Amino acid sequence: MANPMVRRFSVYVCAVACLLMAAGCSSKNSPVDAGIGAGPLPTSVANYDDIEIPPEMKMDTKKSMSITTESFRGGMLSFSGSIEITSLRDYIITTMKNNQWRHVGEASYDNVLLAFTKPNKTCMVVLEEGFGGKLGKTYLELYITVDVAASSSLNPFGEPVNK
Repeated sequence: MANPMVRRFSVYVCAVACLLMAAGCSSKNSPVDAGIGAGPLPTSVANYDDIEIPPEMKMDTKKSMSITTESFRGGMLSFSGSIEITSLRDYIITTMKNNQWRHVGEASYDNVLLAFTKPNKTCMVVLEEGFGGKLGKTYLELYITVDVAASSSLNPFGEPVNK
């Protein structure tokens, strides 16, 4: 049988380790502020000033790509971070609506799919909860299209301009 002092020391070490792990996980599931009140400021996405994501989400440049031509701009941008998927969903919907995007559809299955449009733009958002559920990472993919040619015939409010 082990020495009582060694056993007591082992119990203290285990208790401290559990407390440290609990403290580290507690910040992972905090709700995301949608730009209202105090908290980290949202980050604009790449060259799209009207799309914002929370600062906790970091871009994965190896899984992202974009294309720009004379008449088209778009791409697929991939992010990951430690945010609860329902909180991220609510954040995306709120900030997109604040930036005059129209929420035109949503589907939920293992993942969450959100669809947004503007007069010459579309944005599909796919949210996926990674391994570990709420304690793991959440993945965000944006599929963005911008019809640059069509935007030249729109006023700042997205209304057609007669030439």
